Amino acid sequence: MTIDLASSRGPGAALISLHARAESLLASIPHALPLLALRLALAIPFFKSGLTKWDGFLTLSSGAQYLFQEEFKLHIFGSQYAYPMPLTMAAAAGIAELVLPVLLVLGLFTRYAALGLLTMTAVIQLTIPDGWANFHLPWAAMALALVVYGSGRIGLDPLLKKSRRLSPRDSQF
Repeated sequence: MTIDLASSRGPGAALISLHARAESLLASIPHALPLLALRLALAIPFFKSGLTKWDGFLTLSSGAQYLFQEEFKLHIFGSQYAYPMPLTMAAAAGIAELVLPVLLVLGLFTRYAALGLLTMTAVIQLTIPDGWANFHLPWAAMALALVVYGSGRIGLDPLLKKSRRLSPRDSQF
C-alpha cells in the first residue's frame, strides 16, 4: 500500500508544502553571494600567510627563508625532497599569496587566481601532508568551485566581459 502524502490534507501535506516553500526561498538566493563568500574565505588565509613572508617591500622575512631552505620538504612517493631554488620559491609563494587573494576579492581574473591558489594548495599538500582534512581539502574545494563558476556578478570580471562585448572590433582593410 502506498500513501501519497502530497495529495492528502494531513500533516504530511503541510510538511511537503513547507519544504517546497523553503526550497524555493533557498533557491532564490543570488548565486553571486555564495561565490563572493567563497572568494573571501579562500583569499583570507592565503593573504595572511603572504604577509608573514615579507619584512618589507620584496624583502623576504628570515622566517620564510629558513622554512623554505631548511624545514619545508616535498613529500613525493614516500620520500622527502628539498625545495628547488628555495628562496625563489619563497618569493614566488609570497608574491602569489598577496596578489592572487587581492584578485579574488576584487573578482578580477577570478578563474586564473583560483587556479593559481589551487596549484599552491597542491604544493602545500605535498609539503605538509597532514593538513589535508583541516585546510587543504576545503581550500581545494573552494578554489575548484571558483575555477568552474568564476566570480559571479559581484566582481570586476563581469564588467570586463561586458566592456569586451561593447568595444568595437578592429576593422581590417
